[in-house]
Amino acid sequence: MSQRLQGIEEFVAAVEAGSFALAAQRLHVTRSAVAKSIARLEARLGTRLFLRTTRSQSLTEEGHGYYERCRRALGELDAAEAMTDAARCTATGVVRLSMPAMLGRLKVGPLLLALARRHPGLSLELSFNDRRVDLVEEGLDLAIRSGGLPDTADLVARPVGVQWMVLCAAPAYLAAHERPASVAELAASSSHEAVFYARDGQISPWRFHDAEGRLVEVVLPSRLRCDSAEVLLEAAIGGMGLSRLPAWLAAEALASGTLVRVFEEPRPFGFELNVIRHKSRYLPHKTRVVIDWLAEHLPPLLAAR
Repeated sequence: MSQRLQGIEEFVAAVEAGSFALAAQRLHVTRSAVAKSIARLEARLGTRLFLRTTRSQSLTEEGHGYYERCRRALGELDAAEAMTDAARCTATGVVRLSMPAMLGRLKVGPLLLALARRHPGLSLELSFNDRRVDLVEEGLDLAIRSGGLPDTADLVARPVGVQWMVLCAAPAYLAAHERPASVAELAASSSHEAVFYARDGQISPWRFHDAEGRLVEVVLPSRLRCDSAEVLLEAAIGGMGLSRLPAWLAAEALASGTLVRVFEEPRPFGFELNVIRHKSRYLPHKTRVVIDWLAEHLPPLLAAR
């Protein structure tokens, strides 16, 4: 690498990430390596680029001007790389991806294994968990998320399907409780209990469209609240209460009769599923291949209503 380019990528990453530590995670190096690269860059330029304290960092006047020019220069380099990258017919390199645990094991994981077989040069690091991850802090390229996304200009999202929801219960539970015939009856009921998805102790209310197409939220008494879709499925099959589950997850139990739909909904309700990435100057070919594959092959696997 030309000496003139040394430290520039670290400098730009530190400005855009807001700290040396986050820049290090984004570049997959140590914080010390970023700090040393920027120190050498400042020494070579003979000027201070950052004003640093133990609590914060900010650009000097010279740093602001240098950043804008470096950002444009790196943008041109990225565009050149993207042009040659896109010309490859196979994907190479590592893609790090986080996804909801049950969805990942049953649907996304098998899809990505099939993709890896098509691209021998592609390596995958997959994380299966239901918590909200920070792409930059955890060094991830992509994450799959269900439902609403944070209002931020730092993320780019691409839809990869809809998780249609079904209200279901075990036949034995319904035999012991008066069966509601509609959303209105369910909301007015005082005789039912539910098993609820909850994250960090916060219950996610059930959402329905009523006969007029209006959005209705329902919360019932509950003895079980957890952030595992697998446990909610088993609890519903075990007769612990009504459950609002993704249709793809409940499909096998509904087909076998261990769960039944409580009532037919006038209009299905679903949560959009997105694959998100951090906004960058260009999208590497390896990452684009993963996103395109999921966008093409995942929606049909979630299509059951």
